[in-house]
Amino acid sequence: MNIIQTEFPTSQYFQEEHQKKQIYLHHTAGSSSATNVFKFWAANPERIATCVSIAGPGSADGDGKIVQGFPSKHWAYHLGVKRSVFDSFGVPYINLDKLSIGVEICNWGQLSFTGGKFYNYVGGEVPEKDVIKLDVPYKRHIYFHNYSDAQIQSVKDLLLLWKDRYGIPIKYNEDIWNVSQRALRGEPGVFTHNSVRLDKVDIYPHPKMIQMLKSL
Repeated sequence: MNIIQTEFPTSQYFQEEHQKKQIYLHHTAGSSSATNVFKFWAANPERIATCVSIAGPGSADGDGKIVQGFPSKHWAYHLGVKRSVFDSFGVPYINLDKLSIGVEICNWGQLSFTGGKFYNYVGGEVPEKDVIKLDVPYKRHIYFHNYSDAQIQSVKDLLLLWKDRYGIPIKYNEDIWNVSQRALRGEPGVFTHNSVRLDKVDIYPHPKMIQMLKSL
C-alpha cells in the first residue's frame, strides 16, 4: 500500500495519543484532489481534518491514492457531534474524535438530476459515467457520485492496516448508516459519519462498498 505524505502544519491537529477504538468513513463533498483537501484544512484554524484522504478519478494524485497529513495515532476534529445528540439517545457524552480515526473519500456525494444531466450541490455537472443510481433511496437521494473501485480498495487496505495496528474490529454492521448508540458509546468498530450525525449523507451505502465491508 502506497501512502503519499503531504505537508500539513502540526498546529492543525493534536499530537496527543489516545487509544484508537473506532474508524469513521467520510466523503469530502468536493473534488477529486486529496492533496487539495489538506490545503483547505490547513487554512482552517479550528483543527478540523482527518489523517488521510483518498483521491478520486482524474486527480493529479491518482485515483485511489491515499494522501496522509498526520499520523493516525494523533487526532483532529472530524465528527462535529453535539452533546444534544448524546442526550437525545440517552448516552453520556464522550469526545469521539480523540478515540477514532477518520478517512475522507474525495467524492461529491448526492446529486440532482435536471434536464437530463446530473449536478452536484454547488451546481457543477457530473458526467453520467461517474454516477450511481441506488436501488433504494438513501436519505431521500437516489443519485450519487460513484466511489471508484480504486477508492474502495484503498478503504479496505486502510481498515486492514488499522485492524492490525490498533486491534480495531472491522466486522460489518448494518446500523452504520444511521445514528447508532454503539457509535455514540464509543464501542470499537467501523462506522460512517451518519452513525453520529442525522444531518450527514457520508458515506452513502454504495453496493460495492458494502460488499467490501462484508468481506472483511
